[in-house]
Amino acid sequence: MAESEEKQPIIIKKVKKYAGGHHGGAWKVAYADFVTAMMAFFLLLWLLNVTTDEMKSKLSAFFNDPTAPQVSSAEGGAAGALAGRTNSPEGARAYDNMPLTAMQPPSPTRPKSGEGDANKKANLKKAKDEELKKEFQRREKEKFQNKKQEIEQAIKSNPKLSKLSENVVIKVTSEGLEIQIVDQEGEAMFPSGSSRMFGKTEEIIGLISDVISDMPNDLSVRGHTDATPYTSRKNYSNWELSADRANATRRVLEKSGYPDEKVKNVMGKGATEPFTPEDPADARNRRISILLLNEEFIPPEGEEEEETMDESIRDGAYNDDGSLYSPEDLPDPGYRPSQGDVVFP
Repeated sequence: MAESEEKQPIIIKKVKKYAGGHHGGAWKVAYADFVTAMMAFFLLLWLLNVTTDEMKSKLSAFFNDPTAPQVSSAEGGAAGALAGRTNSPEGARAYDNMPLTAMQPPSPTRPKSGEGDANKKANLKKAKDEELKKEFQRREKEKFQNKKQEIEQAIKSNPKLSKLSENVVIKVTSEGLEIQIVDQEGEAMFPSGSSRMFGKTEEIIGLISDVISDMPNDLSVRGHTDATPYTSRKNYSNWELSADRANATRRVLEKSGYPDEKVKNVMGKGATEPFTPEDPADARNRRISILLLNEEFIPPEGEEEEETMDESIRDGAYNDDGSLYSPEDLPDPGYRPSQGDVVFP
């Protein structure tokens, strides 16, 4: 009894609690990405629903070529369903807020009725005029060469003038046919300091007049001197002397039967255009130039009235490349399709 009544030992159990281990938050990131993707997906569905077909085509064109220049009439933000507003009509930063709208390629415009044919005819006429001009210039140069040979042959066949063949220099220039009567050492065409020519000079000018009088070209007569100063008379220089000699040549041409109305001008050049620039005192610088000027080409006028296709073909119409239709390829001119006929090209 005494033993049972002894005090029992009191046992106290202390339980220590430990926090659970760290599980990590990677699943939260994945879940956030999923929610974001779903939000973007539903936003895309809403945009597709509210976007017009026109805007869809513009967006498609923009992403196909984002470097193309963008033009829009919207005041700020995007246009249409995505329209927004700026702080002011001009926008806080007008350049940065400029909307991006795809530039559509220009649609081919159909020319107005008759416009294409008119342009085609104009181009054909221009090309034909150029060809005619080249042919006109070629023939004129050919005529000049023939006249050159005629004058040279006429001088050589003349017993009095054959020894003066070296005094006549003829060449075709950019201005026309230039016939020069030049002095040679010991063989002058004018007395020194005088505008009254020798008889032999008059004969040469008369011969030249006979050869060129049938040419339709205008004529320019020019007098030249050397660089030696003229001191025989006061207030009379090489300018006056060259002009007087040119005018004396004009009078002889007119006396020989050359039409005066063809003479376009008479000029005194003094010593400004020497025959031999390296030697200003050379005798050949003293000369008379008779210049047959190039004729101006005047393109022929086209028909004002518009022709029908059949009539233009028969009159000589052109293919697209500018060549003429062949007469053998033309249909029978006696046949005309009537209304209701079926014609195969």
